[in-house]
Amino acid sequence: MDIMNDATKSSGTGRDLRLDLFRGMANWAIFLDHVPNNVVAWLTMRNYGFSDAAELFVFVSGFTVAFVYSKMLRAKGLLAAAAGILGRVWQIYVAYVLLFVFYVVAVGYVAQRYGHAHLLDEYNIRSLIADPVEFLKHGLLLEYRPLNLDVLPLYIALMAPFPAVLWSLTKAPGVTLAGSIALYAAARSFGWNLPGYPSGSWYFNPFAWQLLFVIGAWTATVDRGTLDRTLRSGIVLPLAIAVVAFSAIVTVALRTGNDWMMPDTLRLVFSMNDKTNLAPYRIAHFLSLAIIVARLVPRNAPALAWPVWRPLIVSGQHSLEVFCAGTFFAAVAYFALDLVDGSLLAQFVVSAAGIGAMVGVAYFRSWSKKSRSLGEGQGAGERPIADPDELVANGKSMKPIGGFHGR
Repeated sequence: MDIMNDATKSSGTGRDLRLDLFRGMANWAIFLDHVPNNVVAWLTMRNYGFSDAAELFVFVSGFTVAFVYSKMLRAKGLLAAAAGILGRVWQIYVAYVLLFVFYVVAVGYVAQRYGHAHLLDEYNIRSLIADPVEFLKHGLLLEYRPLNLDVLPLYIALMAPFPAVLWSLTKAPGVTLAGSIALYAAARSFGWNLPGYPSGSWYFNPFAWQLLFVIGAWTATVDRGTLDRTLRSGIVLPLAIAVVAFSAIVTVALRTGNDWMMPDTLRLVFSMNDKTNLAPYRIAHFLSLAIIVARLVPRNAPALAWPVWRPLIVSGQHSLEVFCAGTFFAAVAYFALDLVDGSLLAQFVVSAAGIGAMVGVAYFRSWSKKSRSLGEGQGAGERPIADPDELVANGKSMKPIGGFHGR
């Protein structure tokens, strides 16, 4: 499967532009999906299948982290790889705390300044304003989260134990994947989840979502020949197409109110679309999409070099910064639609403006990192904490375990 096995090769540059492209797509889609009452959000994949941009984000993140730190594990040992991974976890946590603060202040200010108190309830911050010390404490512990701030805590929860998972993948990838499947099944069967505050549990159940993260990591480390033979067997592609087609029919029917045509049993099963516990059919749909895309878009596809894709690719190369910006801009876009104008034209304008701002953040980060790199000079040495997005984008991690390259 090209997208999995040649992650550092693309067009002679040492880059796999597809990883960047799909990360960028995920960030843009998450932004659009987080703007309520926005017709432009109909462009995103959640309206045409069981899975959405969250699955794409988690899978690619698992692949990228395993790909980058497997090299460090081989070259420097488990402690060095663990230090790099945990350092990255700290970076993500700091980014989340900053986003949390700016996000809450923005929502609170707009609600108070313009008399739109309903925003406090919609964004789940009324209790925070009433009891800031207690809720901030639980916010720092990732137990309390305002609306739409669930993805980064999930990422932190998946990354924190990953040094042990990565070590296990290097020793027994099949056993590791089986263990992940067993944990997923147990979490769904026994209702395991992390507690929320003041009540409830996590919107993204880490015990369930870890499976997709591990599948992504497994594809980055498993033997290429075995994976290729499985994915290129005659039944895989037709089956993937059938799953995607079935998912599209069911999802469109449910979202357009035409589910009355479906059998009651079918409607009951798929109308829930359990995202919290990552329903099995969500995984099947996403993996089917991944198989189709990998078969149709080879790593050297000339279209990847087209200028039209460049904003998406750059957005994917600076995924953390763009994601944080997109989450904040989604709230700002909703404020504009709610306070100023909710017309169809306004929805297109705020959507385009938000994506434009995200692209601006991506290009600024690209420029600032290049400037810093030039300033450091040739003898600056290696940074102790690796940014997986940056390393993959620049082709600096050459060979993951599993011997994928050179065959």
